[in-house]
This record gives sequence, structure tokens and C-alpha cells, in this order.
Amino acid sequence: MNPDTLKRPVYLVLASLALVVTFFVLREHWGHALGFLPYALLLACPLLHFFHHGGHGRGDSSSGGPNRGS
Repeated sequence: MNPDTLKRPVYLVLASLALVVTFFVLREHWGHALGFLPYALLLACPLLHFFHHGGHGRGDSSSGGPNRGS
């Protein structure tokens, strides 16, 4: 038997359990979660900037960009 087929139900159960727990925690603490939302948005901006700008070539001529040498 393939080990991946045995792990899939375990991950499905854990993901379902995490979803249910998240629902009930947010249901009880919705006001706190909404109060944190502006700070989460401000924190997401620099994180997205650092982690999503990795594919701009960084001066590598093999990236397919314009050749600045000529």
C-alpha cells in the first residue's frame, strides 16, 4: 500500500478540525479579530514586498530582460 494514500485522510481530518476550531474561535472573538485587521494589513505590506519581488532578474542577463550592456 502506498504511504501517501494513508496520509491523505489524516491531513483531511486535521484540516477539517483546524477549520472548525478557527470558526469557533473567530465566532467568540470576532471583535478582537476585526480590531487586529488594520495592523495585519500594515504588516502584510512589507512582507509581501520582501517575499514577492524575487523574480525581477536582479541584473541577471539570462532573465530575458533588455540587455543594458549594448
